[in-house]
Amino acid sequence: MFKGEIMRCHFSFCTATVVLLFAVASAQQDQPTKVERGTAPITSAASGQEMFMNYCASCHGRSGRGDGPAAGALKVVPANLTELAKKNGGKYPAMRVTTVLGGQANLAAHGNTEMPVWGAVFRKMSGGHEAEVQQRIANLNHYIESLQVK
Repeated sequence: MFKGEIMRCHFSFCTATVVLLFAVASAQQDQPTKVERGTAPITSAASGQEMFMNYCASCHGRSGRGDGPAAGALKVVPANLTELAKKNGGKYPAMRVTTVLGGQANLAAHGNTEMPVWGAVFRKMSGGHEAEVQQRIANLNHYIESLQVK
């Protein structure tokens, strides 16, 4: 082969590779996001941020705006947790959030098959130690409060 023919073959191979990669990426984008269920990882009860990132961010997003990677696959759009105080006259609804996290609130998104009721998960995780369950709920609640828009 001449140098020019080798360059044309190399260029054709590179072009075909780029087209193939683009086609694969496009096909993957057309696939709906699939949410897989699994066991919640055990985190520190002392870290609201760690719990949020492990338990909430997949749906609510790392910033809490409801834009997590699994949000598009859900039937109910996850709440924008950064606007809880704004929607409550400027006061963060700590007691309401506590009842939601604990599983006592009648909230469609927290009782269906898409959203776990974290109180029950925390109870199982803590082996029934109610003080640890309450610590988890309080610290997660405080972290969500820190995400509020000013």
